[in-house]
Amino acid sequence: MCGIVSIHASNSQLEDKSPLLDNMLQRIVHRGPDGEGKLHVENQVLLGHRRLAIIDLEHGKQPMVSDDNRYKLIFNGEIYNYLELRQLLIQKEVSFKTFSDTEVLLQMLIQFGAKALNKLNGMFSFIFHDSRNNEWIAARDPFGIKPLYFHEADGYLYFASEIKCFLADPNFKAKRNEKALHQYLAFQMCLDDETLFEGVRKVLPGHYINGSGAKILQNICFWDTNYVIDDNHNEEYFLEKIRLTLEDSVRLQLRSDVPLGAHLSGGIDSSLVSTLASEQLGSPVPFFHGKFSESPAYDESKYAKIISDYTSGIFHEVIPSDREFVEILPKLIYALDEPVAGPGLFPQYAVSKLAKEHVKVVLGGQGGDELFGGYARYLVGYLEQALKGAIYETQEEGEHLVSLQSIVPHLPVLKEYVPLLSQFWGKGLFGDMDQRYFRLVDRSQGVQQLLHPELLETFNKDYLFSTFQKVFNHPDTLSYINKMTHFDQKTLLPALLQVEDRVSMHVSLESRVPLLDTRIADIVTSIPPNLKFQGGRTKHLLKQTVKTLLPESILNRKDKMGFPVPLKEWMQGGPVKEFVSDVLLSKQSKNRGIYSERSLEDMIHNPGVGGRQLWGALSLELWHQQFIDP
Repeated sequence: MCGIVSIHASNSQLEDKSPLLDNMLQRIVHRGPDGEGKLHVENQVLLGHRRLAIIDLEHGKQPMVSDDNRYKLIFNGEIYNYLELRQLLIQKEVSFKTFSDTEVLLQMLIQFGAKALNKLNGMFSFIFHDSRNNEWIAARDPFGIKPLYFHEADGYLYFASEIKCFLADPNFKAKRNEKALHQYLAFQMCLDDETLFEGVRKVLPGHYINGSGAKILQNICFWDTNYVIDDNHNEEYFLEKIRLTLEDSVRLQLRSDVPLGAHLSGGIDSSLVSTLASEQLGSPVPFFHGKFSESPAYDESKYAKIISDYTSGIFHEVIPSDREFVEILPKLIYALDEPVAGPGLFPQYAVSKLAKEHVKVVLGGQGGDELFGGYARYLVGYLEQALKGAIYETQEEGEHLVSLQSIVPHLPVLKEYVPLLSQFWGKGLFGDMDQRYFRLVDRSQGVQQLLHPELLETFNKDYLFSTFQKVFNHPDTLSYINKMTHFDQKTLLPALLQVEDRVSMHVSLESRVPLLDTRIADIVTSIPPNLKFQGGRTKHLLKQTVKTLLPESILNRKDKMGFPVPLKEWMQGGPVKEFVSDVLLSKQSKNRGIYSERSLEDMIHNPGVGGRQLWGALSLELWHQQFIDP
């Protein structure tokens, strides 16, 4: 786990860029406090690396160079199957000087080029450079667990693990990307390779870019979800495949030369990962949990303790306060590079900070909702799909349609979502699939009433819908549940992983996510949709897979919280309300031209109204103050 930066040129002098490389690396010391490495290939590239040592602590230093000095590599992440790949390379008579996964990756790229990417099991971003031809590959793992950004300026090409590295360049002027701003206001994230910084783009998950010098030649997808449905096997077959692959994924991700633990919320995903880790290690695992004391609605500790006791784990707990929230939030927005429209980053930070006091690596349950269909809006959306099929006697999805009759028994789970149902169906029923799910994920309806009139005039819903469609309408599937989960895997999941990466790396902690293994994704996407979403039960397959592994009290939970923050309670008065008021009603905020002053005042002084919108506005304003105003 590390941070990387590079500056590429085409037959240009790079000596003058060496101080800039130093300054860029200084911006990401938190990603790699264990060491720094730099390399200058004359008139071609400057490579920089900050290391958080996890595997082969003594010999895994970077940039790593081939014996003939032709190939260079800087790498952020972990290759979990590096031992297996090492044996493959030894059979090809490749010799090794270290026991690091970095050297394995270097040799894989030398031997196989970009084809090596499909042989990797891991989380990664890297720059691989061939000095003979001044050619390079920049790649990012299939799910986007590890970040990689780039921008072009004045004949140079820059890559970095975090956007703030580019701010080290005095010639780089931080400007707001207006197109990305509209995406943020509608979806609370960017759907494509855009960022909120004008001129800065991200390498997309599962993609690599190749180029020569400072020129980008190709942007290629090396891994994508595959929706070829396997109709030849029953549920038991798929459950066994998922279980075995889950076990193997955890086994691989337990490889570490430093102490290791696990995040434990008390939900199915983190409980599963924690239980499997405990079984395979055969020794007590440190678990890390967070809660709030304001109300039982913000306390899942009883469920987390059930798993800790069940596995004989070592339980650690933190209770963040409102004063800590006020103190740390601006620093967290800076750590994130971009605003995030959910306050969960604060408790995530608190738990990560706690974990760092005891271990250097943690495992977590991120990705389970997106892979296995865990969000209640899937049921909301699919209920309409089933109603449409029943009324019109059609099968829009063919033989894989989930019937209305099977969904009905599970509708009580939607009690808390009646307001969402009212809003959703109030806009009309039975449209096309893309129109219906767009209404479920589009938050601009609530945001538009807050916007400044001048911004509202330029707010283009047609552009936002077409951007959404490009992701949602996967050409290989007719299934509504597959289209919904696909969209979230390609958009929401990378946004959540951005928070996971930045919050953990802010405290120099490596976070691993065993559920996000391409082998698991490939199994799940091949399963007939009616089996995946049987009876309209969210996470049906995962629950069936783990029913013998977890206590019934965890499996049958109906009150999973998702680590909420008591923002409503804090906004009643005290330091949080004062802080939010100072930020959103500041002169800078009023002059920003994004939100109407009156609407923001109403939200601040009427706690509980527009909670998520309020948070989105707060995060966006703090981002401006951290990056755009200086």
